[in-house]
Amino acid sequence: MLTPVDFSGRPFHFIGVGGIGMSALAYVLAQRSLPVSGSDQRENRLTETLQSLGAKFFLGQTAGNIRQLLPTGDLGKNGLPQVVCSTAIPKDNAEYQEAIAQGCPIFHRSDILAGIMTQYRGIAIAGTHGKTTTSSALGQTLLKAGLDPTLIAGGERADWLRNAHLGNGDLLVAEADESDGSLVKLAAEIGVITNIELDHPDHYDSLESVIGIFRTFEKNCKILVGSLDCPTVRSHFKPHITYSIDRNSGANYTVDAIELGSEGAAADVYENGEFLGRLQLQLLGEHNLSNALAVVAIARHLGVEFSALAAGLGSFPGARRRFEHRGTHQGIAFYDDYAHHPSEILVTLAAAKQRVAAQQDSSQLQRLIAVFQPHRFSRVAAFLGEFSTAFGDAHQVIVTDVYAAGEENEAGLDGAAVAQAIANHHPTVDYRSSLDDVVLGLTEILQSGDLVIFLGAGNLNQVIPTIIGRYT
Repeated sequence: MLTPVDFSGRPFHFIGVGGIGMSALAYVLAQRSLPVSGSDQRENRLTETLQSLGAKFFLGQTAGNIRQLLPTGDLGKNGLPQVVCSTAIPKDNAEYQEAIAQGCPIFHRSDILAGIMTQYRGIAIAGTHGKTTTSSALGQTLLKAGLDPTLIAGGERADWLRNAHLGNGDLLVAEADESDGSLVKLAAEIGVITNIELDHPDHYDSLESVIGIFRTFEKNCKILVGSLDCPTVRSHFKPHITYSIDRNSGANYTVDAIELGSEGAAADVYENGEFLGRLQLQLLGEHNLSNALAVVAIARHLGVEFSALAAGLGSFPGARRRFEHRGTHQGIAFYDDYAHHPSEILVTLAAAKQRVAAQQDSSQLQRLIAVFQPHRFSRVAAFLGEFSTAFGDAHQVIVTDVYAAGEENEAGLDGAAVAQAIANHHPTVDYRSSLDDVVLGLTEILQSGDLVIFLGAGNLNQVIPTIIGRYT
């Protein structure tokens, strides 16, 4: 795929560089010694890492940032920075408008990823759920196997506290984002579809339109790896390599003798019916066993011995904000999870319940408390019924107001409506309208033996240090 992006030394400027996807791209470019700058409304660990690599950071998104980057002398328009935006940057953003006024080349972040991918043997991880865990686990596995891939992920690894890696090998592992349809720009040697559901009703009007985007993605990949556990993948796609946690599915890669414990998952792995070996994971739940099986399928296609890939996968501690343990204080275990779709909430709470149940006999954990921040009004409107029944594994549920992510509340549904919908199916639901009120509510109910998990893709996890501070 031809790309107009210039990687020969022309500078890059990222509007919103502190975002998880944008910062990963900026990190790889900075590691390649290309001139990188970026702006955001606040600093974070990711922007601090970029600054340590020599990137210039602007606090705030103003027209003046672009003016400071304008070339002097004879460089002219050829020296203008290449400005990178994500879908989250509105068209009336002052910095964006100034970049247009100055004639800067403007690229979506997916254009940069697509350009980078042309320089590698690309492995694009797509799917509604599991992209970050699968891509991060694959990166770890290939790294441990000596292939040293470049990694561009949508989440930080729990042990690295970083979401990207510039490798010396010829492989690139990257997430392919369906949220705005930009995955169709990627031309990968290997494409992966973990599952397909409607998750972004702000961009898609039906599951059929989502399937259409993934079909284009399929055409752009030389080899497609797909999960037969997903009925949509099974009925609408023809992967070259398949995997399933169902031993009788007919998939190329399957598992048997599954053990789902409170400290991880394990299973015997089969390749085209032949036993490969035992896989032991630090990750919880069937969904993560499925993600791991995708990694097995890819690594085996690349020629990695099972013993090597099993060692790499077994050492993977998970990605941040994916059932991430934030600490245990006064007998209360605190976890953070990015789950924001009903399906994600169901599997996350099932895994959390399993951990509670495994320790009830020792009196270490007794109750599962779920704290949920709905994400986007469009998602609430599309899935209110599914949200209402997704919390059955929790002993108690706290719901706060919707994280709008810039959306208007066209349906008139707020956090209180979500709480009421859940309360129709759950005996103990408490609505707390603000994050401060969430902290107050938790302080009133938490006790030794509780596992409390914070669920959502917004800013709910910002309260975790505050509430932990009450118990340390």
